[in-house]
Amino acid sequence: MPKAGVVGLDVGSTHVRAAEIRLARGRAGGNPVPTLTRYAEVRLPLGAVRDGEVADPSAVTDALRRLWAEGRFSTRDVNIGVGNQRVVVRELDLPWMPLPHIRASLPFQVQELIPMPVEEALLDYYPTGEREGSSGRMVQGMLVAATRDTVRANLMAVESAGLRTQMVDLGPFALLRSLAHGDHAARTVALVEIGARITQVVIVAHGVPRFVRMLPSGGQNVTDAVAAALGIAAAEAEDVKRAVGIGREVGPEQEAAAEAISTVVRPLVEAVRNTFVYYASNNTGAGIEVAVLSGGASQLPGLDRYLAATSRLPVVAGDPLGSLRVVRDERLRSVTRNAAVMATPIGLAYGVAA
Repeated sequence: MPKAGVVGLDVGSTHVRAAEIRLARGRAGGNPVPTLTRYAEVRLPLGAVRDGEVADPSAVTDALRRLWAEGRFSTRDVNIGVGNQRVVVRELDLPWMPLPHIRASLPFQVQELIPMPVEEALLDYYPTGEREGSSGRMVQGMLVAATRDTVRANLMAVESAGLRTQMVDLGPFALLRSLAHGDHAARTVALVEIGARITQVVIVAHGVPRFVRMLPSGGQNVTDAVAAALGIAAAEAEDVKRAVGIGREVGPEQEAAAEAISTVVRPLVEAVRNTFVYYASNNTGAGIEVAVLSGGASQLPGLDRYLAATSRLPVVAGDPLGSLRVVRDERLRSVTRNAAVMATPIGLAYGVAA
């Protein structure tokens, strides 16, 4: 990571969020320490981003301009993330060759692995290891394919706000960098980021990504269900959702809300559990040891216990600030109390060093 600040920009379904990290001098001449120097978030108008894709470019551009004004970031250079149902991530082993050659060869090797024409896809390859195959040396890695239209729409909104994209990264890889540290770096962990409309599940073994799945459901889907069941506005439904939670005793006056919450949360948690089971069944002896929750919707009361009971795994809150120093700033002190939503922008800022 360079000494100048690096900004990770997360364009979500309900908010735009950005975090700036720079290397600060360590104590007694030690190694430089990654330091969070700035963070800001701005709410998006309803429908400006749908399922991770920019639907209203002007609204997103306006929000980004406000974000930069409020955050006072030191640079307009950004790393942005992509991650939705139209992004495909697959394990793929290939004959060994230099990484630039692998990337150049992808259009000729992956058409049958992705659900879109190669000419409509942006392709990348993330190497995770090597092995000896029957025909020689092999590279192990993950193929990433995203539709060009999805990425193009996000880039146009960013550039219209006067920002310069330095790197387009995969959101799940950003989660790995911000959450798989400390004890988690030496274990097999499941990172579960529950956003407004998308839930990302990333299985990481000893710091290496092994499996990625995107699920088309999140906290805003729960809010919508409560609003529809009770005939109330979204803002009020959000308050009701957080008051009722999931898997808790409720009174008669809250039963309708609890049922509405359950109709969304139950199948989402089952899909997460099934992802864990699928990984374990295909990786004998490499079972998941702990699930790590992040994302704004992960704070739904009772969700951690509900996932733990369903998956039979310990569930802990992710700590994207755990490997960072945070500058002494009153504004940062207030926003970092909600660290659950900061994992993706912080991980994107780390991307330069990855």
